[in-house]
Amino acid sequence: MAAAIERVGTAIIDDLDGLYRFALLLTGDRHRAEDVVQETAVRALAAADSFRGDASARTWLHRIAHNVAIDTARRSSRAIPTADVEALWQDERYSVDTAEVVGRAGDREELQDALLRLPEDQRTAVVLHDVDGWTVAEVAAATEVSLPAAKQRLRRGRMALVSALAAGPQRRRQTQGTPMRCWDARRLISDYLDGDLPDVEVGTVEAHLRGCPTCPPLYAALVGVHAAVGRLRDPDAVVPRTLAQRICEVVGSSADAPRPGA
Repeated sequence: MAAAIERVGTAIIDDLDGLYRFALLLTGDRHRAEDVVQETAVRALAAADSFRGDASARTWLHRIAHNVAIDTARRSSRAIPTADVEALWQDERYSVDTAEVVGRAGDREELQDALLRLPEDQRTAVVLHDVDGWTVAEVAAATEVSLPAAKQRLRRGRMALVSALAAGPQRRRQTQGTPMRCWDARRLISDYLDGDLPDVEVGTVEAHLRGCPTCPPLYAALVGVHAAVGRLRDPDAVVPRTLAQRICEVVGSSADAPRPGA
């Protein structure tokens, strides 16, 4: 048990800045982020003996942090229901003003505010994948869902982020003469963006984008917002010294505590 606590304690200290950045983007508040990190450390140390190394320590710790954030979050009334976003993107007349959306994404406060309007599971997928550079497989492992489910959360989260950033009257135009329905193309755009589509589908999506009057602005907005989200990774967003000291005290006290039967 002592060895397990020492191993987990070391992993917590090594990943402290990453956990703090993750919590900060999930909560949007430095005080709440500190609470999430501290509670993550407490839960991880309490469960140290159950960590078998099936996943990396980083994945395991982020899984705990994700659960802590969900457990402690007050559900925001501004969150965009998944069904509403899907309904918008399935409507072939729906589009956005690319310049306006990407411009708002370039404003860090606007982007973070829009990110907070995503449901927690989608926000986690977008933050881990597009900000921290995790693979979809790593996101799936950290959130304990299947690979297709993680891809779906990422796709929905990206769509919801664009819709959250869109402001003013939405441009609606009729679509004619395209090689596939808009929704069929739009549900593939996230994989297209990541280079995960087979060549035959790439060709069909690109043909659709060339002929559709509404999908190109949505795709261009996805590309622009995706790039802006990636820039949220701030190397200067290190864990506050006071929080680091508290975590070290938690780790140290757990390591020094007498064990049953010792």
